[in-house]
Amino acid sequence: MKASKTSKPAKKTQVKKAAGRARKKTAQAKEYIRYGEKAVIGASLELWDNPAPERDYEINIDFPEFTCLCPRSGYPDFAVIRIRYVPDLKIVELKALKLWLNSFRSQYISHEKVVNRIFDELDGALNPRYLEVLGDFNPRGNVKTVIRVATPLREQP
Repeated sequence: MKASKTSKPAKKTQVKKAAGRARKKTAQAKEYIRYGEKAVIGASLELWDNPAPERDYEINIDFPEFTCLCPRSGYPDFAVIRIRYVPDLKIVELKALKLWLNSFRSQYISHEKVVNRIFDELDGALNPRYLEVLGDFNPRGNVKTVIRVATPLREQP
């Protein structure tokens, strides 16, 4: 049975439309990736005023998808970063914190150094009454590491 002449142009048109849709989706995916990368690259901590500075209360933040790179092997390290603090005058904005923590994903940095850096940056920016940063790293090579850095409770004036 012969194919009709009208079916060929319809097939070509369908193929062109499908290819156009695929190119559009690919371009959109690339744009989405670039947007996320730009957000992470430009990330910095953002502080807000504490809505209740007269009161001691605790803020607990878990970041369960933390990654960085091993400075020796280059393999990714995965961890849960737990931040616990009693704010003074400022609190950290969560989306900015998330993006800032994601900026470590392409850094070659040891477990100890990254937890201490997170602690130092938060302590310096917030000057909280109390701060604890815990890095609970997934086992690799049959070794599990937990790093904890904390301040003593600071006296109120």
